[in-house]
Amino acid sequence: MGELVLAGAMVVALFGLLAVGFWIGFALMGVGLLAMTLFTSRPVGDALATTVWSASDSWGLASLPLFIWMGEILIRSRLSDGLFKGLAPLMRALPGGMVHINIVGCATFAAISGSSAATLATIGKITVPELKRRNYPDRIAYGTLAGASTLGLLIPPSIIMIVYGVTAQVSITRLFMAGIIPGLMLALLFIVFITVWGLVTEDGRRLREPRASFTEKLVGLRHLAPLALLILVVIGSIYTGVASPTEAAVLGVLGALGLSAAERSLTRESFIDGLMGAVKTTSMIMLLVAGSAFLTLAMGFTGLPRALAEWIGAMELSPWMLIAALTLFYIVLGFFLDGISSIVLTMAVIEPLVRGAGIDMIWFGIFVVLVAEMAMITPPVGFNLFLMQSMTGRDLGFIARAAFPMFCLMVVGVVLITMFPQLVLWLPSALLDR
Repeated sequence: MGELVLAGAMVVALFGLLAVGFWIGFALMGVGLLAMTLFTSRPVGDALATTVWSASDSWGLASLPLFIWMGEILIRSRLSDGLFKGLAPLMRALPGGMVHINIVGCATFAAISGSSAATLATIGKITVPELKRRNYPDRIAYGTLAGASTLGLLIPPSIIMIVYGVTAQVSITRLFMAGIIPGLMLALLFIVFITVWGLVTEDGRRLREPRASFTEKLVGLRHLAPLALLILVVIGSIYTGVASPTEAAVLGVLGALGLSAAERSLTRESFIDGLMGAVKTTSMIMLLVAGSAFLTLAMGFTGLPRALAEWIGAMELSPWMLIAALTLFYIVLGFFLDGISSIVLTMAVIEPLVRGAGIDMIWFGIFVVLVAEMAMITPPVGFNLFLMQSMTGRDLGFIARAAFPMFCLMVVGVVLITMFPQLVLWLPSALLDR
């Protein structure tokens, strides 16, 4: 009973701090301070300093600012415009027409940005005006973009996978490999949805465009070549063992700078803006990681994770039932928190439960990232919904309804990787366990 009271008090304290405007990282630290001060005899000051330093001084996090900077450079370059010009001739004759560019464009840019927000901002800046000019319905254009941009979390290199890997102490390289097939599977589900829309709806049939000529497709491929080369260098260097994720991130930054310079879009202003954007995003994530680490320590001293694990263990849930319960838990949590916050906030309690149930932590990492994608398009705090609202001027309810089919397809994705875990585990095993 005492543990339940403590858990309730910590939840109330956390949401109270969030409600009055505390940053999530500081709110996590504040709850940890209260728990250690009121329920333990451990000195708080040295514990806070040591934990924050050790959480920040992790080699696994070294690639984080570099991948973020790479995405910031590409957002400010002309390479993103080339992405649309390259994909348009290849996509426009398919059922669903140019809407496919939302999916393929997001999947492609996700492979070089690692960020859902960066993917949405970059692809949306290009496709939203173009689809509007061609009279595609706002519902299908905005909904597919909001949903597909979440692929920035799942297709490596992924910022949220780096955070999970450090928090759960699992291989980031394996996580990157494990995310490829589920990411492509989810993109394929989105493409099938758009194809069906293009075949069965009047708008879809009306907007189908003529097939591009061979010359147009060839010119399009030339526009795609620089991004394809960058993806090959970054991802290929990791999977072939030539470079670690951190070293590959360095190659990515150098490649992005070189391509941006070749496109003549690298200026002193764009360089500084990109660098500052990377600093701000990295600082936000590092504060989350530090706050989560201290809360984890505080909870360990109070004995709450052990008590909670024993309580759930007494329920004798099967692994399938545990995954179903965690899916609902993270969906509800996603109503209020973004994906990275959900992971760092809960991993202290969830990790021992998952390990105790015999669930592979690499598989669970992809599962939790996929569920975190859902959080990006669930109101009232779906970050991608807010970003779409600011880009388009449409109300949040309309955008949430437009993105709901994509949410349902993500649920299908969770079911598929649960039924067939080798969708996640086969590639890292095939490449690393030879």
